[in-house]
Amino acid sequence: MASPSLDRARLAELVDGEREKYRAAHPLSLRAASGAAHLLAGVPMTWMAKWAGGFPLQLAGARGATVTDVDGYSYADFCLGDTGAMAGHSPPATMEAVRRRLMEDGGVTAMLPSSDAELAGAELARRFGLPSWSFSLSATDANRWAIRIARQVTRRPKILVFNWCYHGSVDETVAGLEDGRVVAREGNVGAPVDPAITTRVVEFNDVEALERELAAGDVAAVLAEPALTNIGIVLPDPGFHSALRSLTRTAGTLLIIDETHTISAGPCGATRAFALEPDVVTLGKAIAGGIPVGAFGLSAELAGLLLSDTEADLVDVGGIGGTLAGNVLSTAATRATLCEVLTDEAFTSMISLAERYEAGAVSCLARAGLPWSVTRLGARAEFRYTAPAPRTGSESAAADDPLLDEWFHLFLANRDVLLTPFHNMALMCPATTTAQVDALVEVFTAAVDALPYS
Repeated sequence: MASPSLDRARLAELVDGEREKYRAAHPLSLRAASGAAHLLAGVPMTWMAKWAGGFPLQLAGARGATVTDVDGYSYADFCLGDTGAMAGHSPPATMEAVRRRLMEDGGVTAMLPSSDAELAGAELARRFGLPSWSFSLSATDANRWAIRIARQVTRRPKILVFNWCYHGSVDETVAGLEDGRVVAREGNVGAPVDPAITTRVVEFNDVEALERELAAGDVAAVLAEPALTNIGIVLPDPGFHSALRSLTRTAGTLLIIDETHTISAGPCGATRAFALEPDVVTLGKAIAGGIPVGAFGLSAELAGLLLSDTEADLVDVGGIGGTLAGNVLSTAATRATLCEVLTDEAFTSMISLAERYEAGAVSCLARAGLPWSVTRLGARAEFRYTAPAPRTGSESAAADDPLLDEWFHLFLANRDVLLTPFHNMALMCPATTTAQVDALVEVFTAAVDALPYS
């Protein structure tokens, strides 16, 4: 059966109609965006300007899995801060730990540790199997410092990443492939050097290319998401991670697993779900309930090598740390979030809800006869405008369709449902309800049914 044909001119008209509806419904958000004369691009962080509709909603408040804007609309939130609020907005246990730290114990930045840091480190060690942990304020910094450690220990200059990976704004990782050459990723701002000097890039799931690039002997570490998550969700082929671990060991290359997004796979992330054996795990966003934090864990062997290296300067001037890293507020929030919010029981519910959404979306697409795919990673699911599901970042990038993205995000937002901007990802948190998931499926189905296919 031939695939249905999309009338793109008609779709553009429908998108314009949704934009007009969005603009008319949100005068206070529009006024706030228009009046932000002292903010770059009118927002506190430039990516906030990238929401569909031409201007972002202005936040009034958020609790659990619900966001409220200044115009009085409440939304079922499946964006959840692009994973930063995977514990839900203002989870009570986290907020109580923050309140106690601020109001009773006092102090946020004292350059002194507290017991919460050890308790959080112990919980991370239990979950991810690595004994030694250190804290940052973002996953970007955790990845940056893990790369520095890998270069220090191996005395090698390069890292290897997978095409269309996401590891924050680490310079070495904003690189891609073009006709087999390493190039700066489109949109890379102010790259300090040609990325080919610092980085090797291969396609995800391409074991042959991975073996070839590691054979050069100059790669300090492979920095890998267990599944790609920022270009749609691209899952590993059977046997890929086993080959990755075997090849890195043979090459004397460290393996850094970035679980910032893939912690959605379960309480122990993809590290346990996929039975991985990393030398380093990096984390951020989700583990402190919205309070800024990042963390990296080291194997016992790597920690020993690092601490015994007399040339390694492990204070901030050496590039590992910063004055606010490991502050007592962030570590208190991390301890509470891990031990009391993102529990094994919470993940059981979150994953079940993601399965419910996945089943509804798959059923909708099958009924509509659309050749699209839905991929789930634990509590996270995303649809992509291609089938079967992509196996590489390049295959997934080729399925991008900005006009369709605008349609879905605006259609859903105008009906009180939020997806993650720049993605079609829906994420569940402990506060997400069955009713919210059913509403997402219902509105998604209405958006599909309204598409001008013939």
